[in-house]
Amino acid sequence: MADTASSTLTTDERSWLEAQTSSLVDFARASAHPDGGFAWLDDDGRPRLDQPVELWLTCRMTHVFALAALQGDASAAGLVDHGVQALLGRLHDDEHGGWFAAVESAGGAGSRPSDDTKQSYAHAFVVLAAASATAAGHPQARALLDDALDVFGRRFWREADGLVADVWDRSFTTLDPYRGVNANMHTVEALLAARDVTGDRVLLTRATSIVTRVVHEFAAANAYRLPEHYDEQWQARLDYNRDHPADQFRPYGVTIGHLLEWARLALHLRTALGDDAPDWLLHDARNLFETAVRDGWDVDGAEGFVYTTDFDAHPVVRDRLHWVATEAIATAWTLALVTGEGAYRGWYDRWIAHAAALFVDTERGSWRHELDPQNRPASSVWEGKPDVYHAYQAMLLPRLGEVTSFVAGVASERPAPT
Repeated sequence: MADTASSTLTTDERSWLEAQTSSLVDFARASAHPDGGFAWLDDDGRPRLDQPVELWLTCRMTHVFALAALQGDASAAGLVDHGVQALLGRLHDDEHGGWFAAVESAGGAGSRPSDDTKQSYAHAFVVLAAASATAAGHPQARALLDDALDVFGRRFWREADGLVADVWDRSFTTLDPYRGVNANMHTVEALLAARDVTGDRVLLTRATSIVTRVVHEFAAANAYRLPEHYDEQWQARLDYNRDHPADQFRPYGVTIGHLLEWARLALHLRTALGDDAPDWLLHDARNLFETAVRDGWDVDGAEGFVYTTDFDAHPVVRDRLHWVATEAIATAWTLALVTGEGAYRGWYDRWIAHAAALFVDTERGSWRHELDPQNRPASSVWEGKPDVYHAYQAMLLPRLGEVTSFVAGVASERPAPT
């Protein structure tokens, strides 16, 4: 598989992407919470110190700062440490193991949990953050990664399903019957990064199992309009959250951005498997992409991706979320790279221009997280600018070539020491 990404970027394109990643990291620096972890940022980049410190958010920011540190940003190393210490301290459940979903805003290492559930979605981000921090050279990160992988393997992985379960109570006694593919999607991302750091092929085997079940079985059997929600026997719950369609993490219907994200992850897995990769990975990635574009892009009178549709492709939540645009950019680039087809590059160019015009906030910083159906700033689904994870990765990926994970891609781009 040829790595031609760098050679197909012009100097101006590369400079714009580099400026974006740099400005996103600069915006995110203010998120460091004085009591540990990372805070939710408002539209101006001010930390909301009165809100709980959330596990998924702290992990995403730790991951981003680790990638920045790997690229030579010396000031990011302290922010990586800030995140690692929160994962070793205030967010960790020393009594039952694992990590709290959120802790009270104040209180430092002795913070009380505001949400003491144990969520596979957030625990996947612990694995990702620990893997990236390990690659960045943090001295405590490898032990954190080993702990996170152990918890994940014992508590969330279900060998009989080939998938992960979702939510335990604090003591890992009661498992919620809900099953979902969002947590499994981020598990694939985390497992690929952890495998690149540790070399453990079991992690690659599990990532392959998840993608096989979700993409090649669930999505393919439903014309690539992927059901998101399931019961404990993994039977689809197509009406789940019909009355709350704009949920941030469990919206009703088909989540357009997830079709794109699964397509990209399938391609990263394909790269990781090399000669052992089945042909269906590229075939299914193409189909997920085409379904997302056909059903979600420019379908309601204004440019942009709708957030969700029903299973007949009718738009449900028509607000435009920035993370959907970023996943479109990253997936179009990856498909262009692995296929060499100009049509995918054309979509990449179109969506870069779309994002630059509508989502990049040149006045207040970072990217606007949400626009309404007329492409005006909105906050129906998300308030503020919580983190920079999606935008940062989309702006970084075209400079890395064909990758198995972001951390591996960044590491391969670093010049050898002299």
